[in-house]
Formats: sequence, structure tokens, C-alpha cells
Amino acid sequence: MQIFLARNNVQAGPYTLDQLNIMLTSGEVTLDDLVWHEGLDKWQRIGDLTGNQHTYRPTNTASTTTVVANDSIINNVTVFPEDSETNALSKSPDGKKVSIDRLYGKPESKPNTKVDMTSNRQHTPGNMSLKKPNAVKNATAKDVVVGDVILAPIMSRILATAINALMYLLAIFPLVLALSKMNVDYTKFQNIQNMDAAYQYSLTLMEAIPSGTLMMSQVLVFGLFALQLIFITLRGQSLGKVITGIRVVDQTTHRLPSFIKLIGTRTLMLFIIYNLLFSFTSFLGFVVIAIHYYMASRSPENIGWHDKLAKTLVVKADNSQLVKHPKR
Repeated sequence: MQIFLARNNVQAGPYTLDQLNIMLTSGEVTLDDLVWHEGLDKWQRIGDLTGNQHTYRPTNTASTTTVVANDSIINNVTVFPEDSETNALSKSPDGKKVSIDRLYGKPESKPNTKVDMTSNRQHTPGNMSLKKPNAVKNATAKDVVVGDVILAPIMSRILATAINALMYLLAIFPLVLALSKMNVDYTKFQNIQNMDAAYQYSLTLMEAIPSGTLMMSQVLVFGLFALQLIFITLRGQSLGKVITGIRVVDQTTHRLPSFIKLIGTRTLMLFIIYNLLFSFTSFLGFVVIAIHYYMASRSPENIGWHDKLAKTLVVKADNSQLVKHPKR
């Protein structure tokens, strides 16, 4: 697909879909710019096609049109389909050629040069392309690339969750070991209508556990929780995600999400939800986790209900994602 862009009645292109999404993410192309490609019957605002999101996913619902001939006019903007002389340049209304760098507000590069996405070499006229960001330049055929990020495989996400759960079990292991040596009557915790009796019984058990064991478990649990919060806040990664090399990023900017999304929505809210589910019945908690990963596996962008709730993506980690998104 060849995509043409226009701003202030000046046209640029053609671009590929990946190039357009990279420029949308970086802010080089704005949602108010116009776009046209085969399948659209007129120039349209990009934000109207993307739902004001910074990722364009063309559908087959656009009205069809024939290939536009040279110098044809659509919405009073000239479209110049690709040829060997004009495909790296656009023209202004007065007929003079305007470089794409100048059109989109970037420093002028050397005349008639471009960057090869695969070799990073500059060479002369051909199809205009952009240098791949570090996050995707080593992408393999199996990787799913969205803009300038690579989506984390579902199995990597499941493994990260399993690692986090294992760390939690290790933290409470001294407490579990102490309880295993006691004659615990678990039937007293199963009667929901007698919660007060169950609470009193749990206090009795805590008093029977050696203070050293209880303190060790508390230090391990709270220490692990604090460490997780630090990594999530600063890097968008739980310890499990650090080990598996994946990260949570914002769906729009593909950078580190806001504190509210990371800690408020994806951490504390989910922690409360799953603790309530597992306290009610472990089976229900595992079912909800399974639903999340099933939704992610069926989504083009691996988005589960966690991600829908926080408007985030889970991607392969790259240091460029920690850089603040440039102001527009």
C-alpha cells in the first residue's frame, strides 16, 4: 500500500503503513494531517480514520476507487503516484519540489538522499523510507511489530506472571512451613456466614507461630512488594517481566505509561481484584487469569482485559521506551 500525506495543501509520499505508524507515534505526523491511499475516495483527516489513536489500521470498509492518474486532483490537493523522479519528493502549490523533511518540520538532509530501513545506508532517489528504531530493527519474521515496538509473545507474559507468583510463594514459604507443622482446621475458614469466628481462629494461629518466623515472612513479603513497585514505577516492569525481557507501555505513545496507569490501574487495582477472587475461590481467580490471556491471544495487538482497562500494551523491552515522548 502506498500512502500519501498532505499538510497546508502540500503533499508528501508515498509511504508504507509501517512508516506512517512510526511517524504517528513519534509525532512527526499529526492527527490533523490529511491522508490518501488507494481505496479512499478523497483526502481524509488521519484522526478520523484512526479514531484519534496514533496507530492506523486500514480496513476494507473504505470505498474503492481507481488508481489516481498523474496530476489528478482530490479535494484540491495534487496526488503524484510513485515514479522514479517524484517518489522521494512532494510538490508545493506553486509547483516547486519540497523535500519531505522540510514539509514535516525536520532539519533538511542532503538533497535527494534517503535512509534504507534494512541497512541504514543513505542513497539517492528511490522509495522514501525511515530508519527503523532500535526496538524493531532486529525483529524476526515471527515478531509482531506495531509502530516502533515489538509485541511481547503470550508465552513470555504467562512466564512473567508465573515467576511473580513463584516469588510470592517463596516469600511466604516460612509461614507456610510453620502452618504445616500445626494442626490447622481449614473447615473453619470455609463457612462464609461465620467470618468473625474464622478471623478469631486466624489470630489464634498467628499467635502460635514463632515471632521470628512471622517477622521473616513479613519482611520478605513487604520487601518483595516494595521492590516490585520500584521496578514497575521506574521501568514499567515487574520482576517477572525484567527476567523475561518484556515491558508495559502506553497504547498511544509506546512509552512508559503514567504513574496512575502503572500503579493505580495495572498494579493496585488488579492486586485487589485477584486477592478478592482467590480469597473467594482459587478456581475463579485462575479462570479470570485464563480469560485475560485468551483475549490477548485472540487480539491483533495481544490486548487482554488488563490492557483494555489500563490502555496499555506489553512489548519486548527496549531502552528507547523509557525516554519521554517528545512534545508536540
